[in-house]
Amino acid sequence: QVQLSESGGGLVQAGGSLRLSCAASGRTESTYAMGWFRQAPGKEREFVSAISRSGRSTYYADSVKDRFTISRDNAKNMVYLQMNRLKPEDTAVYYCAARLTSRTRLVVSEEYDYWGQGTQVTVSS
Repeated sequence: QVQLSESGGGLVQAGGSLRLSCAASGRTESTYAMGWFRQAPGKEREFVSAISRSGRSTYYADSVKDRFTISRDNAKNMVYLQMNRLKPEDTAVYYCAARLTSRTRLVVSEEYDYWGQGTQVTVSS
């Protein structure tokens, strides 16, 4: 079992930046493939970004490509999502997810086993 806890959300003006963090605890001796998803009010949860266990492979939704950067620090059991040039349409609750797997491209929420509680990101226009 692994527990995930997100932080770093908040209110920011359009064009601004935020850095989300996801801390993993519990059985972290095995490195997990990690992902970020988001859910806006009245909408389905959608894929944002994913990173392989090693960190060498990263994936992004088209809507955030070239604006968001995912990274990880396995020594600290942390995953980050740097969000730049934020837009009002990025407003959502952002969730961190994990799966113990050697697969690298996990872009569907059903592929993940563990989820954090979410952190709210609000981008004002």
